[in-house]
Amino acid sequence: MLNIDLPDHPTTLPEWLAHCERLHPQGIVGIELGLERVQAVARRMGLVMPCPVITVAGTNGKGSTCVMLEAVYGEAGFRTGVYTSPHLVHFEERCRIGGEAVAASELLPAFAEVEAARLGGAGEETIRLTYFEFTTLAILRTLARNGIEVAILEVGLGGRLDAVNIIDADCTVITSIDLDHMALLGPDREAIGFEKAGVMRTGRPVVVSDPAPPQSVLDRALEIGAPLWRLGKDFHFAGDQQQWGWAMHPSHGGRRYSGLAYPALRGANQLVNAAGVLAAVEALRDRLPVTAQAVRNGLALVELPGRFQIVPGTPTLVLDVAHNPHSVAALTENLDAMGFYPTTHAVFGAMADKDLSAMLARISPLIDRWHVCDLPSPRAATAAELGQRVAALPGPVGTGAARVAGCHADPQQALQAAVAAADPTDRIVVFGSFLTVGAVLQDGVPRLSAKHLPA
Repeated sequence: MLNIDLPDHPTTLPEWLAHCERLHPQGIVGIELGLERVQAVARRMGLVMPCPVITVAGTNGKGSTCVMLEAVYGEAGFRTGVYTSPHLVHFEERCRIGGEAVAASELLPAFAEVEAARLGGAGEETIRLTYFEFTTLAILRTLARNGIEVAILEVGLGGRLDAVNIIDADCTVITSIDLDHMALLGPDREAIGFEKAGVMRTGRPVVVSDPAPPQSVLDRALEIGAPLWRLGKDFHFAGDQQQWGWAMHPSHGGRRYSGLAYPALRGANQLVNAAGVLAAVEALRDRLPVTAQAVRNGLALVELPGRFQIVPGTPTLVLDVAHNPHSVAALTENLDAMGFYPTTHAVFGAMADKDLSAMLARISPLIDRWHVCDLPSPRAATAAELGQRVAALPGPVGTGAARVAGCHADPQQALQAAVAAADPTDRIVVFGSFLTVGAVLQDGVPRLSAKHLPA
C-alpha cells in the first residue's frame, strides 16, 4: 500500500471526477492511446488482479456480454467484479461487485491511491493520466481489494492500447466488430479487428462471437498461440420461437445446453452474445465450474438498462443506446419485429463524429416523427444539425417519410414533446448515445403523461 499523504486532495466522488477531467491537456479531447503511462502508475500501485480475468472487447455487444457473464457466475455462487463503461446515469454503475454498483464512498480510497502513485515519490516524475486511465485504475484497485473471485472487464476503446489491457486476461471475448471510432482505430474492419485483438494473450483462450470476424483477429490468435473458439466453427447455437440450444464442438469437450429460455435481454442479437458467454464459461470451467442451472437462471434473470429496454405502459417506449451503424441496424431489426404501430416517434441525440448518414438511413424507414436534441458534450452534434440531416432524408411524398417534429435543448424535453404528441397506441424510440438514454433515465424510468393514463 502506498503512503498516501494528500492533504488537499478531493474528498467526494464528484470532486475526484472533476479533478480527473482537469488533469488532461485541453487540446486532446480526453483520449490519448498508449499503455506506458498507465502501466507505470499501476506498477507504483502494485496493482494485481487476484482472480481469473475475462476481458471483453468489440464494437457492439460488450455490455450485454459482461452482464450475462456476471449473472451466470453470480448464480453459480462466485463473487463477481465487473468494470464497464460508459455509465448511463451514475458513475458508480461502472464498478459492480457481487451484482451491485459500489457506493461512491467505496471508490474514494482508490482515487487517492491513484493520485499518490501518479504524483510519485522522491525522485519520481509526475505522470499525466487521462480521465479514463485515472478512473480505470481506481476501479481496478477497488475490484482487486474486494475479494472477488472472477473479474469481468469491458474494454473502453479498441483494445491493444486501452487502459484495461494492462491486466492480462485469462480468457478474452471478442464480440461483433464494425466501423466505429475510425479516426483512432483505423479505416476498416481489418484495422479495427487488429486493435481489438490486442487484448489476446499467448496460451489463453479467445472466444470470438462475431459470426464473420476480420481475418486480422484470426491471424493474431495464430501468431501469438492463443486457442481460438469461433462461433459457427467451435460452438454453435440454434433456436425457434420458444427456446434455443447451444453446443460446443467435440474437440472442445462437446458440452450442450438444450431447451434454454431466451435471455432476458431483448433482441435477436442477444443470442449471439449469449453464445459467446457460454463459450467463455466453458473455456474457464476448470477454474470456475458452473452448473447448467446457473446458466439457465443467469440468462433468464440478467438485466441491462438501455439495451432494447421496453418500458411498460402506453405509448410503448423503447430505450436503446445504439450509437453506430451496426447497433442501429440491430435496433432497426428489433423494432421491425415488434409489430405494427400507427406512428413511431424518435428521440435522437448523437455525437458528431459518428457515421450519422448510415445510422439515419438504416432506421429512417421505421420513424415517422423525429424529436432531435442537444447533448451535454463538446463532441455532440447540435439539434439543429441533426434536424437538417433528418430533413434531407429521402422519401416519396405519402409514404410516411421521416419528418422533424422539433429541435430540443436536451433529451428530457424531447421525450416530453414526443409523449405529448403520441397517441396511446404509438411507439417512442429513444436512441443515439449513452447520453441520450442516460438523460431520460436520470430520474428513474420515465413517467407517462396524464393523457395516457386511465381516466
